[in-house]
Amino acid sequence: MSTRILEEITPFIVMEVLEKAHEMEKRGINIIHMEVGEPDFDVPTCVKEATCQAVNEGHTHYTHSLGDPELRMAICKNYKTNYNVDVDPDQVIVTSGSSPAILLVLAALIERDDEVILSDPSYACYPNFIKFLGGKIIRVPVFAGNGFQFDPSEVASLITPRTKAIMINSPMNPTGNLVDRDVMERLAKLPITIISDEIYHGLVYNDRAHSILEFTDKAFVLNGFSKLYAMTGLRLGYLIAPIEYILPMQKLQQNLFICASSVAQRSGIIALENCACDIENMVATYNERRVFIVKRLKELGFQLPVEPTGAFYVFVNARHLSDDSYKLAFDMLEKAHIGVTPGIDFGPNGEGYLRFSYANSLENLREGMNRLEQYIIDFKK
Repeated sequence: MSTRILEEITPFIVMEVLEKAHEMEKRGINIIHMEVGEPDFDVPTCVKEATCQAVNEGHTHYTHSLGDPELRMAICKNYKTNYNVDVDPDQVIVTSGSSPAILLVLAALIERDDEVILSDPSYACYPNFIKFLGGKIIRVPVFAGNGFQFDPSEVASLITPRTKAIMINSPMNPTGNLVDRDVMERLAKLPITIISDEIYHGLVYNDRAHSILEFTDKAFVLNGFSKLYAMTGLRLGYLIAPIEYILPMQKLQQNLFICASSVAQRSGIIALENCACDIENMVATYNERRVFIVKRLKELGFQLPVEPTGAFYVFVNARHLSDDSYKLAFDMLEKAHIGVTPGIDFGPNGEGYLRFSYANSLENLREGMNRLEQYIIDFKK
């Protein structure tokens, strides 16, 4: 069984692009990275200091399997401040990044052949978590014309007795778009459990991201510190769940992961309490980059019916260059020395698209867009 499952797991194509780019860099080739979804900022100074302090003070042992009580309390306070929702610390499980949180939630909800609804395109790893647990993926195509929004009526028509959940992601990877409040509210009224991936919350420009917990207390929330606090390597995430699901997931956490890093958890407390100014500066910088890259991509002939206002991604239709986004991305890497992610990584409906990450300096983004412009000129010859 495990062999069959592993055969069904697809590669994470963005990592293939990144690994190829690294091989080229070893040969002395300068690559402009716009493929990987990782903040280019260092962790805030207060987080660095808290990390060192945690080690020096001996916070290097197992914590409670649900997580450090002080961190869980800080997470609840954060959701009360930002969304005016009440979360009990006993509803929170702290995890080693948000990926284990995805696994815990899906394991609690689905059995073999149960169905999970996903938007198409969606985050590349969602389907593989579902496949690993023996579930079935029900893809709902979403389109650029309306900002890649779900149609709640279409979702309702797909619900069967085997449907156990729908996963939403706002701001969304790969598109950078937010789920509209009306759409979220209508989805919350459907007879289906919602798993809301809120990992990019806080990275929002000229808009506001809503938590699914504003509309229902029956949902599951995935979140973490990697994106907003630039803490990717510290591997710290969490989930919020209805209380009746906590014990089953806690047992799985104890067996698979024991607990999240004790040091990272102490750093997470400080991040939630003391990083407001750092976040404000990062968001302002990201927004400057967003405005720049959106403008340049439009000048180069890419269509963006609804401009992205969250995360650090722009997802554009590149079918005027090629219908094969995989070959196109690697051709751009080889010839223009720019790394981008092929849309097929995010589902069949992403084919023909490219994802550009603006988690890079404005100077590098300018150079990347100039290289892209020359690539397009050469492509049309």
